[in-house]
Parts: sequence; C-alpha cells; structure tokens
Amino acid sequence: MRGRVGAVVGSLVFFVIAPGTVAGWVPYLLSRWWFQPPLFDIPASRVVGGVLAVTGVAILVDCFSRFALEGRGTPAPVAPTERLIVSGTYRYVRNPMYVAVLAVIVGQGLLFGSVTVLIYAGVVWLLFHGFVLLYEEPILRRRFGPSYDVYSANVRRWRPRTRPWRALWRE
Repeated sequence: MRGRVGAVVGSLVFFVIAPGTVAGWVPYLLSRWWFQPPLFDIPASRVVGGVLAVTGVAILVDCFSRFALEGRGTPAPVAPTERLIVSGTYRYVRNPMYVAVLAVIVGQGLLFGSVTVLIYAGVVWLLFHGFVLLYEEPILRRRFGPSYDVYSANVRRWRPRTRPWRALWRE
C-alpha cells in the first residue's frame, strides 16, 4: 500500500475490523452495554471507566493516523509502515495501540459494571503479549535493525514512561 491515500484508507478499514471488533463488538456482546451495579459498589468506577474508554479511543485514532500519515502504512501486518514510528504516544510506550485497546475494554468493564468484560480484557492482554513477543518484535527488529533496538532499549513495552523519549535520529 503506497501513498498516503492508500495508507489512510487501509488504516480506516483495519481500524473498523481490528479494534472495532476487539474493543467494541466483543465487549458489547459480553455486556450488551447494560449498566449493572457499579463494581465494588463504588459509583466513581463508572467515571474512571468512561475516562479510560474515551482516552483509549483518542489514543487509537492518533496512533492510526500516525501510521498512515507519518509511516505511510497501516497497523495491519499485510501493509506495514515504511518507517518506524517513534512520535506521539510512541515516545512513552512501545505499544500504545494495544494499551489503548485494553483501556477501552477495561473502561467498558468499569463503566458497565461487568466482571466478564474485565476478564476478557485480561485474556486480550495475554494474547497481545504473546503476539508482541513471538511475532511483532522479531519482525520490527529485522525490518528496522539498530533503530528498533535503540528504541526498545529506551521505551518500555507496556508501562508508559513518565517523560517522553526523544529519538536521536530522523528517518
């Protein structure tokens, strides 16, 4: 997929299919988006859940746009970016899309008071972790070499940094 238009269209399609299913459709099927009593009988958990879900969606939109506009590719393995993305939320955590999807799922679990959705979030995290370790990181190391090695040595996989990392190179 070459060019910005193709990258934007491909990213939009992948956005609907992947996060749309994992963070939208499946949590809906599990909870029907019906409000149950707040978890732990703490009404504020709904507010936390709403903030997590909205923040997660905003981060996803930002990451997908960076892939299309800066990297001229998509998050889909069949149409990867031409460049290593190390800007925006990628300066804080190596996997902001996965973290954002998890935030959306956990947010829904808290918002709707659904333990089932929270358990689903745990399963999704395990699957993401396995995918990142066994497939994604080896591919990125082969594709971007020393640039990815430097990046991964400075930016953690799952836990965000408190201050943004600044790349010493420009691609």
